[in-house]
Formats: sequence, C-alpha cells, structure tokens
Amino acid sequence: MNPIQKIINELRKAVQGKDQVLVWILMTILADGNILLEDIPGVGKTNMALAFSRALGLDYGRVQFNPDVLPSDITGYSVYHKQTGSMVYQKGAILCNLFLADELNRATSRTQSALLEAMEEGQVTVDGVTHKLPRPFTVIATQNPTGAAGTQLLPDSQMDRFTVRLSVGYPKAVDEREMVLARMGGVNPLTTVQQVVSREELVAMQTAVSQIYMKDALVDYIVNLIAATRQHAQIVRGASPRATLAVVSMAKASAYMNGRDYALPDDVRTVFVGTVAHRLLLNADAQGAGLSESKILSDLLDRIPSPGV
Repeated sequence: MNPIQKIINELRKAVQGKDQVLVWILMTILADGNILLEDIPGVGKTNMALAFSRALGLDYGRVQFNPDVLPSDITGYSVYHKQTGSMVYQKGAILCNLFLADELNRATSRTQSALLEAMEEGQVTVDGVTHKLPRPFTVIATQNPTGAAGTQLLPDSQMDRFTVRLSVGYPKAVDEREMVLARMGGVNPLTTVQQVVSREELVAMQTAVSQIYMKDALVDYIVNLIAATRQHAQIVRGASPRATLAVVSMAKASAYMNGRDYALPDDVRTVFVGTVAHRLLLNADAQGAGLSESKILSDLLDRIPSPGV
C-alpha cells in the first residue's frame, strides 16, 4: 500500500465519511499550502486538523481566536534578560509544523494579520528579528460562516494566502451512526490515530511534488484560465498571480497523489475551482442572480479548451 493510501486509512479512524475533504487537505499539505475550513460549529473541523497532526507526526500548535488574542500570542515576543542584558525571544504558538487557527474570523484584523508573513514566507519577524518556521509548515484555519455572532470577514490579503477553502458539511446518517458507535466505549477515536510518516518523509514528499513535470502548454492553460477570471464581465476582482502559482502547485500534488511524475490537464481541472473560487469577488448582478464563484469557474473550464498533453 502506498503512503498516500496509508495516511488516508489512518485518518478515517477519526474522521468518518469525509474522504474527499481528507484528500483535499492532504493534497494541499503536499503542495506546501494552507487550508481554510469554513463551516458551522460542531462538524469536526478541529478534530480533522488534530488527526492530520497525529498521522503525519507533526508538532502541533493551536490558538482559539477571539477579540482578546494579541499578535504576540501568535508570533511570540521579546523579554529583557537581566543576567545577559539582552532581549530573549519567547516562541509564539505558530512555531510548529501544523498551526490550527481555530475560529480565525473571531479575531481582530490586527491579530489576523500576524499570520500573513508566516503563511507567505514561512517566517515571523519580532522586534526586527526574523525567525524561520520549522519545515514542514502548514496553517489549517477554521471559520464560522460570516454573519454568525462575533464574526467578521477575513481581509482579502488573508483569503488570498489560503491555497484552498473547503467545507466539511454534515455527515451522512450512516457515518454519524458510526461516529456515535465508535465512542460508545468511552474511547475517543482520535487517540487511535497512529503516525504513518515522519516529518522528514513528508518534506521529501513535498519536494517530490515540486519536481513534478509540467509541460509549457499546461502552464499556458493555467495562465489562460486565470486571465479569464480577470476579464469576466461578472467578476469585479479576478484571481491574483498567487492563485496561478497555487493552481500549479495543487495540480502537481494531484498528479503525485495519482502516482504520476507528470501533470495532466485533468489535474488542473480537478483543482482549479477549489483553489481559485475563494479569491474572487463577483459583481452585484451576479450575486443578485444567485451565481456562485464555483459555477462561473466551472463554466470557464468548459469554455476554454485544454491542451492535448
């Protein structure tokens, strides 16, 4: 059994009936990206993040965001050391391999912005000194739908740094039944999740993903798809160049998870909507007509011809 299937099987011990979400999260981690889980409370977002930290052997950090959380709680801070007469850096919660930003949209904008440098550059700067984050490093953030009590919209710069936005959704009745039965003996299934790969092995997998071969014609296809979002009559703000890079990385990760060392147009089609939709802003007419970002992107995939790679 290949490592990908071993990881998914291990995660299933704690997460029932959500294989597609598990595959997307693992694919994003392999692409060295960040994940935003958007859904109502209680559907297992936090449990899912914990399961990944166990199965992948990652050091885990978590902050439950609220208006009282400060940027220094995330990035760390410097304190004066009397004996040496110097400032000593105290690590923040983000100095880990997998950082869970729980209910991120309950924090103030100032605190949310503390994540930007870490998500983009893999480092934090405190009092003018830069501290590198360990590898691998991934942010899994959760947020309740906008409009829930005490929440606010994430800034555009924050949304653009999330590689994908996923929704967990309610479980099917049969999966919810299995969830209940698994806990009847007083055992939390999360405690049964075992480490499948080491951190070093995960970094090697990420390196292999980055080296997946992609023909120039396929790169042109991705660029054309992204350009079409910027020229679409119903889109006020199209996808950024960061989105282009994210689609490339995710397409490579899709190829890797399918056992190939080269990417195909099908890989691009698989990841395009999930990687780009949350970065767009539709105009009032599109919103009034009930159109979604996903629908418009799916139409672009149907309209723009893919290369014969």
